[in-house]
Order: sequence, then structure tokens, then C-alpha cells
Amino acid sequence: MTIAKADSYASVAARERYVPRGLANTHSIFVARAEGTRVWDAGGKEYLDFTSGIGVLNTGHRHPRVVRAVHEQIERVMHTCFQVAMYEPYVELAARLCALVGDSPQEPYKAVLFTTGTEAIENAIKVARAYTKRPAVVAFSGGFHGRTLLSLTMTSSSPAYRQNFGPFAPDIHHAPFPDEYRGWTTDTALEALDELFDTRVVPDQVAAILIEPQQGEGGFVPAPAAFLRRLRTLTERLGIVFIADEIQSGFGRTGKMFGYQHAAIEPDVIAMAKSLAAGMPLSAVVGKAAIMDAPLAGGLGGTYAGNPLACAAAIAVLDIFEAEALAERAVQLGAEIRTALVRLQARVPSIGDVRGLGCMLAMEFVKDRSTKEPDADVASRVVETARDHGLLLLKCGPHKNVVRLLPPLTATPEEIARGLEILDQAVHEAVG
Repeated sequence: MTIAKADSYASVAARERYVPRGLANTHSIFVARAEGTRVWDAGGKEYLDFTSGIGVLNTGHRHPRVVRAVHEQIERVMHTCFQVAMYEPYVELAARLCALVGDSPQEPYKAVLFTTGTEAIENAIKVARAYTKRPAVVAFSGGFHGRTLLSLTMTSSSPAYRQNFGPFAPDIHHAPFPDEYRGWTTDTALEALDELFDTRVVPDQVAAILIEPQQGEGGFVPAPAAFLRRLRTLTERLGIVFIADEIQSGFGRTGKMFGYQHAAIEPDVIAMAKSLAAGMPLSAVVGKAAIMDAPLAGGLGGTYAGNPLACAAAIAVLDIFEAEALAERAVQLGAEIRTALVRLQARVPSIGDVRGLGCMLAMEFVKDRSTKEPDADVASRVVETARDHGLLLLKCGPHKNVVRLLPPLTATPEEIARGLEILDQAVHEAVG
């Protein structure tokens, strides 16, 4: 069958004709070009991108070192499948990721590579189950861990993700996340976890506890450091594998290389993705060697997992973080953005909360600060108005009333200042 070529597929009509509605779009634009913190749509309009591809582009769009590394790798090897024939970038990247989380002769780590965040999460659970010989998993309310069956079962940040896709995976349990703005403190969240163990699943049947050190889709809610420390102590006592989901909070976004480091703890296993390879599809599971070696040969893998081009990009990303001190840059950018958001909050009563770690910040919009009733309409208007003025933003949170800011960590002071100026204008226009 011959398909007539359209004049342009960069149109909403073509998108609606050929792409299913289940794949939602925040912005009704087609990006034709990108560089650093800026993108240009098919009509040539320029935008500041404070979404970074949902936290994927901490090093910015098309960083020259990443582009060069991919070009050089494509001249050598594009694909073999690591299970078929090995290649050096895979092992080099695994070694460097292990070093990032504390590999040493006293506590060796190992790493396995995959393609997407949901693969990393599901394989982290597989590793934990193989190691403990236990079936159950505990995740937290508001968490987002992926869209495939097991990770989707653990996801509870929005009913839109789950819809009518069940039945879901068995033996997955949820406990309240310590969201202090919504009344869940470290103490009450831990009490609820104790109640879960008393009434739903006994600890000696729990393979893993999975947590985002700062929730992403769930509303950019950081877990209190005290909560993470007490949770780590609990898992050690009960022999439960502690898994940190660093897929959005990792790679410098929070001001440290990984979000869990704010609590000075050592997870057993860390799931990584998003900004690991600056836009190339790559994820990783890194953990203590004794745990990572639990699955037998053949139990882990994937045809495209750890593709050579993606590995080359990731190695370049790690070089950029060292050369440009991007984690430290996240602290500086975050302080500047937080100051602007707090000042905006003081002038706009519908901003109920400003929160986040490092350069992973958000504003929650409410109808009334005393009742904290979510206001998703205002949040939507802020995002739409900001886009009209040349700034791309995203929403998040169970009620979609949170506007999150994820600018590249390579953004210039002028780009940050301009983005905050547009945001200020958009908020005031949106609230009337």
C-alpha cells in the first residue's frame, strides 16, 4: 500500500490522525531545533526550555561533548547487544557509576544497564527478590516508577497512569509518603508503615522498599532526611533491600549527584535513567555486589540495553559534570530560583507552597491557603501563558496543581533571569 506523503507531519492534525490519544502532549508545538536551554518550534518561534525533557537534559540540549562522543562512537560500533558480544564503553560506564555511589574493596558495587527508567525499576525489584527470596514490595503513595506492569503497579501518583489497565502485579503494597504540606510527617508516615506491617504484609515477606528521595510526578515532594535515615535503619534491621529511585532526582538535579545523599545514607540499590545519557535511551541499576549478583546468568539483559551510543553519551555526561561542576551549579541555580519563587509566593495568595531540593523546584497552586484545596486550573493557565510568552514548563502532582521547574544545569544567568521574568508575568496573568 502506498501512503501519500503529507506536506508536513509537524501538525496537530497529522498527530491526531496517526498517534493515539493515550499519548498526551503538554505543549501543542513541534520542536524543530534545540540548543542548550533553548528550543525552536517548526514555525521558528524560540522558547526557553525549563522542562529539560522531564529532567533528561541536565547538561542541556545537544551539549557539544555529548554530540562529539556519539559521533565518534557511531564510527566504531552502533550495536552488538552486550549479551552477544561485549564492548568497552559498557564496562567503563558501569565502573564509573559504581564509583559514583561509593564502590570500594570493602563494599564493592556492580551495575547493569537498560534502556528506560521503568526497566531499571523492574530489574531492581527482580534483583531484590532474587537476593532475599521474598515476594512483596512496599512503595509509597504519590510515587511514579514507570508504565510497564510491575512499575505501574507501584506507581500511585495519578489514576490516569493506571486507568483500566489492570489486573496489576500481586504483592505490591503502598504506604503514605511523608508530605508535610499535606499533613504527613516523618513520625506519622513511619507509624503508617508499621501499621502496614502489622495488618497487610509481614516484614519477612518483603523483598524491597522503593522510594524516590524527591518525588517527581507526585508533586516534587522531598522526603525529609530524617525519614530516609530512619527508613534505612528499618530496612537494615529487617533484611529488606532499600531501593532509591533516582530516575528524576539523580545526576545533580537536587544539588548532589543523587537525592539520597542529602540524608547521608547508602541505599542497597539505586535506579538511574533520564539525565544519565543526555537524551539517549539509557538506564542503570547500581547496587551492592552481593545483591546484584543474586540473579543467575541469563536473568538480566535486554536487546538494546546499554547500547554503545548511549554508553558513549553517558560517559561524556559524567565528564561534563566533573569539568563544569554541575552539581554545585544546581545549588547556585536552585538558590536563585527559590528566592524568586518565594518572593512570588509572598505576592500571590494562590501559591500555597514552594518546595524542592537544589534545582528541582516547584510551586503548588491552591484555591485557599488555609484549606489547601488544589487549583489545577490556575496551574494549567500558568503553563499555557508561560508558553505563549516563550517559556516551557510542566505540571505534576496527583491533582495536577503543581508547576515544576527543571531548567538545564548549564543554563546561563541571563536565561534563568529571563525565564523567571516570564514565569512572574505568567503567574500574575493566570491568577488575574
